[in-house]
Amino acid sequence: MKFLAAMALFAVSLFPVPGAQDKGSADEIQIRQLERAWNQAEMKQEIGAVDNLVADSMVYTDYDGTFMHKKEYMKWIVDPDQKADHLIDEGMNVQVYGNAAVVTGVYRETGTNKGKTYVIRSRYTDTWIRRAGVWQCVASHSTLIPK
Repeated sequence: MKFLAAMALFAVSLFPVPGAQDKGSADEIQIRQLERAWNQAEMKQEIGAVDNLVADSMVYTDYDGTFMHKKEYMKWIVDPDQKADHLIDEGMNVQVYGNAAVVTGVYRETGTNKGKTYVIRSRYTDTWIRRAGVWQCVASHSTLIPK
């Protein structure tokens, strides 16, 4: 009888209680906010804001295969020949592992590059590390989604 009761409790525990689902840890929520702030800062070419969000050791691989360290990335953000007008998050997944977090998702971007308008969709992976209580992105990679 005890066995049947234990099995019933186990079976019930496999199904989440409505309304009791985790809305995300504080770290997960913070990372989502940082990702959105990064998009806004990049779109507005706010180099100071981006500088605070990415680590000095950050590496970035763009969808076209261009590889940049932070110094090159920061120059690229303010390049007058290219400007993102809209960066739209189409879905983001955050996985936190202690002082590290991995963000995956899809974004759509519209803008101009050398006077020509563009629209792209990309998958991305960002890796964040928390040092001394501060989250910063240490690696970012995007891959173009074919039309």
